[in-house]
Amino acid sequence: MEPALCYAVIRTESSFDPAATSSIGARGLMQLTEDTFDWVKSRLEPEADTGYDAMYDPEANIRYGAYLLAALEEQFGGERNALCAYHAGWGNATAWLADPACSAGGEIRTIPFADTAAYVEKVLATRDVYRELYGDALL
Repeated sequence: MEPALCYAVIRTESSFDPAATSSIGARGLMQLTEDTFDWVKSRLEPEADTGYDAMYDPEANIRYGAYLLAALEEQFGGERNALCAYHAGWGNATAWLADPACSAGGEIRTIPFADTAAYVEKVLATRDVYRELYGDALL
């Protein structure tokens, strides 16, 4: 996964505040919910005693969030689709990809949720800024 994308998600999700907590209880830099944390933990470190409070630790949060983003990119075949799944959920992204009114050529082109559409565009625009500012320095 491209570091500029990870930075863009962090900027969009929490404005780099490791103590951020959303109205639905998502935590940390990459704003992971407890259910998402549990899913990532079961794949990343199932035997560890890491608890959900670790999502306030920047290193742990980024490790979990980056793992999730990479898994979504692999599953959904690209950044735009992965961001839809990251924001609106796996099920919604899967449904949108299956709907010809929403997708073409394996890419979600029309996002039915206005907040998700705005989120995806904001993250991608922020990613582009990081690419321009830092180039290969992020690698």
